[in-house]
Amino acid sequence: MKIGTIGCGFVGSSGVFAMALVGAATELVLVDINPDLAFAHAEDILHAVPFGKPARITAGDYSKLKGARLVVLACGVGQKPGESRLQLLERNVTVFEQVVPRVLEHAPDSILVVVSNPVDIMTQVVTKISGLPSERVIGSGTILDTARFRTLLSEHLCLAPHSVHAYVLGEHGDSEVLAWSSGKIGGVPLYEYAEQIGRPLTDEVKAKIDKGVRHAAYRIIDGKGATYYGIGAGIARIAKAIRDDEGAVLTLSNVVGVDGVSLSLPRVLKARGIETTIQPILSSEEEQALHRSAAVLREAADELNL
Repeated sequence: MKIGTIGCGFVGSSGVFAMALVGAATELVLVDINPDLAFAHAEDILHAVPFGKPARITAGDYSKLKGARLVVLACGVGQKPGESRLQLLERNVTVFEQVVPRVLEHAPDSILVVVSNPVDIMTQVVTKISGLPSERVIGSGTILDTARFRTLLSEHLCLAPHSVHAYVLGEHGDSEVLAWSSGKIGGVPLYEYAEQIGRPLTDEVKAKIDKGVRHAAYRIIDGKGATYYGIGAGIARIAKAIRDDEGAVLTLSNVVGVDGVSLSLPRVLKARGIETTIQPILSSEEEQALHRSAAVLREAADELNL
């Protein structure tokens, strides 16, 4: 499978590196407004191929995207000092209005994966600009937040994170919802399993895990300026699910699901994109929190007339 990535900053390049190592594609193409940056990353990642899976790594302009089944959109602009959220959004919309048509000119049948922040709003923007069916415009959403949640739960419960089935829903941001009530370990409800092994999920433990998930990005950014390895691995996971027609259940952002806004729910991901959206069974408090999260995103979408 051929995959293109638009935007070769920390996130875009980390995604390409992760995809190369896990063998998510046979060919990876990097495109950036700074061609020298794209070519430098392509050459550097190419040198890692002998330690991973065989793949062709190249860089160039949009014409190199021809034949790509998947294009990762990691482009956009950063926030300027004193700039409002709306001003930042408007500038990023302008960027995507230029990028998306050029991608589809050369890769009209591709699935678009949006990873640029704010990812939920940008997923809705790309859906509108592209005119593609919603199943072919996928936001990385809370795939990373869910990984953080499972990791912290696994540490408390002394398990492999792969054996923890719990999700973070809604906005990839401050209003996200940790779905404690639907979490399971080996088919056993999360709370019951924790009691069985003598490590109950007390209010104190839950608050610590919630803070660990919700504030992770702030801590990492404070320490090193940006987050990119985690989401890079998330991009590779999405790509593999599409390549292998897996039917993997991942928390991805899409316009289908709640109140007409793009947010994350468990989605079944296959070769043609999102096949099914799963409506999780939540507690009344979690259900209310999910609708509050949708309202936050609706306000932002309305500001952009989406």
